[in-house]
Amino acid sequence: MTLPSLLRIALITALFASAAAAQKYTGPVPPKPDVPYLVHADNLLETEASQAKEDDRGKEILYSVEGASSAVRTPLAEPIFLIETQKVVAEKLELYKFEIKRGRREVLLVKNPGKNSPRPIRIVVKKVGDRLYHIEADETLENGEYGLSPAGSNQVFCFQVY
Repeated sequence: MTLPSLLRIALITALFASAAAAQKYTGPVPPKPDVPYLVHADNLLETEASQAKEDDRGKEILYSVEGASSAVRTPLAEPIFLIETQKVVAEKLELYKFEIKRGRREVLLVKNPGKNSPRPIRIVVKKVGDRLYHIEADETLENGEYGLSPAGSNQVFCFQVY
């Protein structure tokens, strides 16, 4: 290829890339700020907002949410969320899987995590608007109870994958 041909291809590629980046989000917008909503096609389903109870056990902390299951359910094994932020920092959200014990949802975290300690499930956070973020699980979730929580907070947004 000649240099002018390569420049032409580079210019066309740059134009397509800038056009794709300029596309604005046109889907549904969450009615409340700082609450993640599950995306089901063009419908948004508000997650169950709660405060996790914290029980310090020395080297571990047990976080629990009352009730054995969330009324907010999704059949999607790789759920997608939308959140419009005011106070919550979307990039600080963490996703955890709960164990069901004693009629409540629990997650046990180690204060000084090592190699085999429970870790948050990987999520991908993308800004799609001024204060609007698209969040999705970066791995397939098994059926069960889950919660999104801002790091360092007992605030939790619960849902169930079935």
